[in-house]
Amino acid sequence: MRYRDFQDERLSLLGFGAMRIPEREDKSLDPDALDEMLEYALANGINYFDTAYVYHAKKSEPFLAKALSKYPRESYNFATKFPGHQIGDDFDPAPIFEKQLEQCNFDYFDFYLLHNVYEDSIKVYEDPKWGIIDYFVKQKEEGRIRHLGFSTHGGVEVMREFLERHGDVMEFCQIQLNFIDWELQDAKGKVELLDSYGIPIIVMEPLRGGKLAALGEERDAELKALRPDESIASWGLRWIERIPSVAVILSGMSNMEQLADNVRTFGPVEQPAAGEQGGPLNEQESECLAKIAKSMSDFVPCTACRYCVDHCPVGLDIPELLAMYNDVLFAPMVTIGMRIDALPEDKRPQACVGCGACAQMCPQRIDIPSCMSDFVGKLDALPKWADICAARR
Repeated sequence: MRYRDFQDERLSLLGFGAMRIPEREDKSLDPDALDEMLEYALANGINYFDTAYVYHAKKSEPFLAKALSKYPRESYNFATKFPGHQIGDDFDPAPIFEKQLEQCNFDYFDFYLLHNVYEDSIKVYEDPKWGIIDYFVKQKEEGRIRHLGFSTHGGVEVMREFLERHGDVMEFCQIQLNFIDWELQDAKGKVELLDSYGIPIIVMEPLRGGKLAALGEERDAELKALRPDESIASWGLRWIERIPSVAVILSGMSNMEQLADNVRTFGPVEQPAAGEQGGPLNEQESECLAKIAKSMSDFVPCTACRYCVDHCPVGLDIPELLAMYNDVLFAPMVTIGMRIDALPEDKRPQACVGCGACAQMCPQRIDIPSCMSDFVGKLDALPKWADICAARR
């Protein structure tokens, strides 16, 4: 495992993201699968584990903490977040923070983040009524937080606004960073801003919710021709690794196969030369990824965080529908129509009422109602699966 220096510590370059930890068929969290993955992760040098108060319907924090409790507390860093980005009536930080520590059975958190400081939530985080930032600075002074930072899906300007006022107490920042969003969401500008403040970066969504682990047959073949023995996912991770201010690259791994592949990407400690198997990307390879990014820039940047789902009045599985919409954008196929036809009528994109509640909660600022409307139009233009089946009889 390769490491990056953070103050007087060494953090594993690969971090374990808990947004997508293993689930059983009934969608309950799978403790046996997680135990196996954590044992492998720690044995291979991963020492940074990231979760949040709201992940998995508020079950992720205690679930991950319990699974890690069999290991020495000093052998890993536990990162979690305060949910000030949520819509609610009460944002008092004290009861939530005390609950987080209690349910994790911890005296302190290693890394603690203000969750998603963006254009709307910044008003909550800075509201003197709640005193959120002052409260957490005090918790750090008392040793109950070792390192205080923030995550954001906001734009560069809201980040700049926040850092101008609070950059002196923020030790790190977690941003969405990958070779697609370098330009699409101006991750380049965000990195430059954080570098100007000397703030290290924790990377989230390095593979855009898994979408950059498979780029399509032609694109995959192009990359495989250059590195036949490496996974497509490794390309995205190596692209990020070249950015010096990145301290940790979080990957939301759902199974042992993904974990083992990522561990291979970040080992051995001594890398081969650029362009060689296991080595950094060379100029030709970086240009290849840039070309691929340009060809994919029309995709909807949904990361399946599912913040939108609870606010949909008709109960649509919006991330799943957007995933299918991206499939239509990439290569219109009648199989998408099949998948839509398999859904109950009240769960199809046609059921969207266009209220916009989902878009208000979306960290990516996606105009979801417009996507649903466009999706319906593209589906109408596809051959109907029932007609195809009738023609084959």
